[in-house]
Amino acid sequence: MKLPILLLITVVSGVLLLGCERGEETVESGRVNLEVWFHTGQPTEKEVFEDQVSRFNRRQDKITVNLTLIPEGDYNTQVQAAATDRKMPDLLDLDGPYLYNYAWKGHLVPLDELVPSHIVADLLPSIVAQGTYRNRLYSLGTYDSGLGLYGNRAKLREVGARIPASPGEAWTITEFNKLLADLSRVDDDGMVLDLRLDYRGEWYTYAFSPAIQSGGGDLIDRSDYRSAAGVLNGPEARTVMGYFRDWFRNKCVDPNTDTAAFTNKRVALSWCGHWEYPRYKKALGDDLLVLPLPDFGHGAKTGMGSWSWAITSSCRHPEAAMEFIKFLLEPDEVIGMANANGAVPATRTAIKLSTLYKEDGPLHLFARQLVDKAVPRPRTPAYPVITSAFQQAFQDIRYGADIGATLDRAVKVIDRDIRDNHGYPDIAGAGG
Repeated sequence: MKLPILLLITVVSGVLLLGCERGEETVESGRVNLEVWFHTGQPTEKEVFEDQVSRFNRRQDKITVNLTLIPEGDYNTQVQAAATDRKMPDLLDLDGPYLYNYAWKGHLVPLDELVPSHIVADLLPSIVAQGTYRNRLYSLGTYDSGLGLYGNRAKLREVGARIPASPGEAWTITEFNKLLADLSRVDDDGMVLDLRLDYRGEWYTYAFSPAIQSGGGDLIDRSDYRSAAGVLNGPEARTVMGYFRDWFRNKCVDPNTDTAAFTNKRVALSWCGHWEYPRYKKALGDDLLVLPLPDFGHGAKTGMGSWSWAITSSCRHPEAAMEFIKFLLEPDEVIGMANANGAVPATRTAIKLSTLYKEDGPLHLFARQLVDKAVPRPRTPAYPVITSAFQQAFQDIRYGADIGATLDRAVKVIDRDIRDNHGYPDIAGAGG
């Protein structure tokens, strides 16, 4: 039966329009349309990414990236709402701590069979570790973060401090405690350590859980992610938190009523990340030292993890989405974004091209640590509760609460959440 010509035109037009609305190929253009969400963090990141999208769209004729920019403060709320309404974009960037919950719920596509092996081989181990959930790769970052100590060379020289040249030569906790005491004796107010307490929230977990891991403890038992008992409140974690409590009690720590403790040279040491290098370098010049965190008994550790790219289960063309990710991981693109936000380039190739992070660069320590000193935050859907509980525990201990009782409370909160969610079984078939 033949359709009337007017009806046939109407049907075909509707199909074409539906294809455009869903991001499918259009008959007219032959291009795949990808809906991509990006958090707007630093203005320079936004500018670089907009340029990357524009250049990707111009350099080939098969894929069009349609970009939506969302303010960082509202970003996760928007993503959660889209996931609930089943209106996720094709591709989006996620902050590390939220990745595992989305993967567990089945909102993300495993990338193992989409990403070429040579790209994975070039990535820093920390990037692969962050993107992996239950042995499947769900995200790829174009940059990572680094954590360490910044030191004032003049102040350290005044007390005859040994200067660690590599992560393997980090100060032992015994050395570090003695150093704080020596520095305090020649300091006007005795406050010589900056822990960046002006930061909030996730900073406490990112910055201080590596100390617990360096001491032999952790935030949760990683063998099965079923409980924090005996780990977060175990003897190793209690010992490490005891050091922090003593630093506060002895008034070694600057209260951070402003952001200038280190730049105004009130303190000799700042426990912080790569992002402060430009400001610190401007203030201290050649006196600035970049050092590993102390070794609490099991080797110096570092925080890691940042924003990374994931393909959603709503994406009809994951291969096309991977083409865009591959473009973002090209050395020049990785360097362009790293130069914009100051972060550690995600690939070994890009690190060699980086003025800051190459082998003889001033921030090479941060890149070097990400190879074998970095510990990913717990790769479990329970992480939002874990980090919230640890943040509260750290704050309570800072203000004098009993360490054992405080960590016991944190464990109860974490374990209750895991029980309430039946151990977070692989209900969505996403674990692998």
